[in-house]
Amino acid sequence: MRQDVPALTLAQSRRRLIVDGIGIAVSAIAFGFVYGLAAEGAGLSPIEAVAMSVIVFGGAAQFAAIGYIVGGLAWPAIVLLTALLNARHLLYSAALLPWLRDVPGPRRAIMAHLVTDEAFALSIAHFTRLGRTDERGYWIAAIGATFIPWNLATLAGVLIGREIPSPERFGLDIVFPAAMVGLAAGLITGRREVVAAIVGAVLGVGIGLLVSPSLGIIAGGMLGPAAGLAVPEGAPRSEPPG
Repeated sequence: MRQDVPALTLAQSRRRLIVDGIGIAVSAIAFGFVYGLAAEGAGLSPIEAVAMSVIVFGGAAQFAAIGYIVGGLAWPAIVLLTALLNARHLLYSAALLPWLRDVPGPRRAIMAHLVTDEAFALSIAHFTRLGRTDERGYWIAAIGATFIPWNLATLAGVLIGREIPSPERFGLDIVFPAAMVGLAAGLITGRREVVAAIVGAVLGVGIGLLVSPSLGIIAGGMLGPAAGLAVPEGAPRSEPPG
């Protein structure tokens, strides 16, 4: 830990992290509940549904897997397609590596398992505000804001799924995406980010509609940042350590 960073700065950034994390936790509860309902409707037992949330821990991939299971797709194909859908996590991990390089390997392995869109967005914003790494901040984002709420909501959804036959009419299925849009908007602080967001969104949606959502996510996630990097850099900003 760098001693030249005032403790108040760390406290302020963590407060911001916690406030942002509460909003993500609320949306994770709603979205995890919907996943539990979907898992119950697909015939998964509570143990199977919760095991998927703990072991896979990838919201969009879990929903996709449920659809493939209902469609009778073979397990090797399910594994391949959901892996493609979660390929964006490779980009998240690469972006986090400079910040977490000094964290011991065993802990980094656990961090890697807990990487999600939300944990990445919360933690990278926190690190950027500080200009350095705060490992505890990552655990707050990954466990407190996403892992625990998601898994508790999964269990609740799968246990009472039969009582709510049409959850989509309550709009619960759009809560998590809407929260992510709001969080991502807060990360757009310069022209590079604007270009990356626009190009990534256009390519992701376009290819997703024309080809498949999985390829759309990969294309948008890779080509959007590439377009942003092609834009001349503006004013200096805090850079990752190392």
